Amino acid sequence: MAMAETVALKEKKREKYIVTTIRRLFKNKLAVAGLIIVILQILMAIFAPAITVHDPIKQNLASSELPMFSDGHWLGTDNYGRDVWSRIVFGARISLVVGLVAVSLGLIGGVLLGMLAGFYPKLDAVIMRFVDLLFSFPGILLAMLIIAILGTSLVNVAIAISIWSIPTCARIVRGSVLSIKEKEYIMAMRSMGASDLRIMARHILPNATAPIIVFATMRMATAILSTASLSYLGLGAQPPTPEWGAMISQGQDFMWTSPHLTIVPGIAIMLTVFAFNVLGDGLRDALDPNMDIQQ
Repeated sequence: MAMAETVALKEKKREKYIVTTIRRLFKNKLAVAGLIIVILQILMAIFAPAITVHDPIKQNLASSELPMFSDGHWLGTDNYGRDVWSRIVFGARISLVVGLVAVSLGLIGGVLLGMLAGFYPKLDAVIMRFVDLLFSFPGILLAMLIIAILGTSLVNVAIAISIWSIPTCARIVRGSVLSIKEKEYIMAMRSMGASDLRIMARHILPNATAPIIVFATMRMATAILSTASLSYLGLGAQPPTPEWGAMISQGQDFMWTSPHLTIVPGIAIMLTVFAFNVLGDGLRDALDPNMDIQQ
């Protein structure tokens, strides 16, 4: 009975924490705006074939460089006659998928290294020196180096960005683990003979999820911006793939005659990065337990 009551109490506390977090998040109007934009981007990516009429890679030279609000092409067409709206919509799918894969892989590596470094003092120095080595390279240059080794493709872009994400994630997780492992309930679990794996998986990791969630949300913005930057440089998406950075690269030669070819994908990148950043800021405030004291 005592065990059942304890489990029920934990579940009640968890539900209360989730409700409180959601309430805090929805009090932040900027974070709500970011959440709405992110949801719209996700829906646009999922239902891309349903909300577009034209093939994003099909050329029609007879309709090239049509201005915005043209008949049948409300965002105009590019220099090959491809519909800009269709390319923007399908570009959202590419940016979100690459960003999600890159952040997920980075989280796996960063959480693993951070947990080991924070929990085992003997491994801490070795792992942190490896992390410092990765930090010695500027992020975009490290990604370019990895792509130069692996080759140009969106898959390699995701791998490069994930490797770039590992050191920051590892440091965040390590700091959380160092704080959590000194708590009394962790000491109690050790005294009861719980294994290190059980303590890390069942007690430390769940209590370190808040900074991980915030990092992942804000890292999505960095991953999407980095994907666009690398594609702009010709190291990511290759023609005729409808990727936002590649669209800007292809449209820059027509900046004076057809400025929408660069402005429209630029706005798409700006809105998406802005949305994930403000959503990450909102989640950070909502998940901060000290907010109760401040309020």
